[in-house]
Amino acid sequence: MSMLKGFYASLLCGGLLMFGQSALADNMMMVRTGMTFPEAMSELQNMIRAKGYVVSRVQRVDIGLTQSGYKTDKYRVVFYGKPDEIRKLSQQHPQLNAYLPLKISIFAEDTDTILVSANPRHLESLGGEELAAAILRWEKDLADIFRQLGVVK
Repeated sequence: MSMLKGFYASLLCGGLLMFGQSALADNMMMVRTGMTFPEAMSELQNMIRAKGYVVSRVQRVDIGLTQSGYKTDKYRVVFYGKPDEIRKLSQQHPQLNAYLPLKISIFAEDTDTILVSANPRHLESLGGEELAAAILRWEKDLADIFRQLGVVK
């Protein structure tokens, strides 16, 4: 059920983006790009790697949505992070385990592709200075990726 809530939240935020290319609202970061889904997926993974992260997994979400009656064939979640950093921070702050690795949802909508992620800043209250520095870097990197993806039309 929480997957459906996340999907509805993504769609609502997507509607809010009709007048802008990228947005930050209620701890969410989102961008709409004119790239096709395959182009955006490939570019997203390249940009994640260029920032020094590892794409650990790409999970299909569309199968469950289709079985629930939604008409979508392109919906994925990209999991990424820096393995050593994740391991270290998870040991120091076990409450982070549910949030790591970081995630970006990507799905097709008509001729556009939309990318959505939780703003890493929502994790600030879970740790000290070292975690705060990592969170600020994650937020900056994610914003850079979304900004670069959003300008392509």
